[in-house]
Amino acid sequence: MAAVTMGDGKGGGVRTLPLVAPSVVVLLIFSLVPLALTLWFSLHNYNFMHMERYGFNGIKNYFYLFQNPNLWTSLRVTLQLVVEVLVVTLVLGSVLAALFETKFPGRGIARVLMISPFFVMPTVAAVVWKNLLMNPVNGIFAFLCKLVGATPIDFLGDFPLTSVVAIVSWEWTPFAFLILVTAIQSLDESTLEAARIDGAGPISTFFSIQLPHLGRAIGVVTMIETIFLLSIFAEIAITTNGGPGVSSSNLTFLISQRLLNANDVGGASATGVVAIVLANIVAAVLIRVVAKRLDV
Repeated sequence: MAAVTMGDGKGGGVRTLPLVAPSVVVLLIFSLVPLALTLWFSLHNYNFMHMERYGFNGIKNYFYLFQNPNLWTSLRVTLQLVVEVLVVTLVLGSVLAALFETKFPGRGIARVLMISPFFVMPTVAAVVWKNLLMNPVNGIFAFLCKLVGATPIDFLGDFPLTSVVAIVSWEWTPFAFLILVTAIQSLDESTLEAARIDGAGPISTFFSIQLPHLGRAIGVVTMIETIFLLSIFAEIAITTNGGPGVSSSNLTFLISQRLLNANDVGGASATGVVAIVLANIVAAVLIRVVAKRLDV
C-alpha cells in the first residue's frame, strides 16, 4: 500500500518504480554481470590447460583473433545464414499465409500440422534431418534419388551450409507463417471482394493487396527471427560440425570451438565480444529500418 501514491488532480497515477525495480535489477544482473565477465576474460590469458600463464594481456586476444582467417569465414557464414533463412521463411510464410486464407477441407488440421515443426527442439530436428532425410545411404532423399535412377547426394558433405539453411528454415517457417496468417486475417474482406469483382486473380491480389498489408508483420518477423538466427548452434554442431573445414561454422560455433576444443577462455570471450558487437549493429539497423514502420 505504501508504494501507491494518489494523483494530485492533474492526471493522478501510481508510482510504478517500486513495482518495476525488482524486475529491472534482476534483468540487469543477468545481463550485465555475464557481459562484464566476458569483457574481463577477453583481456586475460586464461586457458584451462595452462593455468600457470593466467594473467592480464590487454588486447592480445583480439589481436590474435582478427588475424585468424576463421573469424572472417564465421562472420560471412553467420550473415549468410541469417539472410538466406530470412528470405526463405518470409517468402514461404507469406505465400502459405495467403494460401491458407482460402477455405478448403481440413484447413484447421493443416494449420496445426503447418506450425508443428516450430515446436520441435533444434537438436531433435537436426538429428531427424541428418539421419532420416539427408543420410546419403539410408535417407529418404537418397531413396528417392535411387527410385528415379539418380546418384544419391551427400547434402551435408557437398552442400553443408545450404543443408543447415534448409533445416533452420524448416524450423522457422511455421513461426513466420503463424504471424503472417494472423496478420492477413485482419485484412478487410470487402477489399478482397472488390478486387475479385474487378477481375483480379489470386496472384495479382496477393502482390497488390495482401503482401502490402503484411508489411508490418514482415517487419516483426524479421526482427524476432534475426535475434535468434544469430545464435544458431545445435543444427550446425549435430549435422556438419562446422565443416568441411570451417565452411559452415558461424560465430556461435567458433566460440564453442575455442572454448571446448582449445580450452581458451580468453580467446572465446574475445570472440563473444565480437558477436555481441555484431548483434548490436544488426539490432540497430533493424530498429532504424523496420521498427520505425510500426505504430507504438
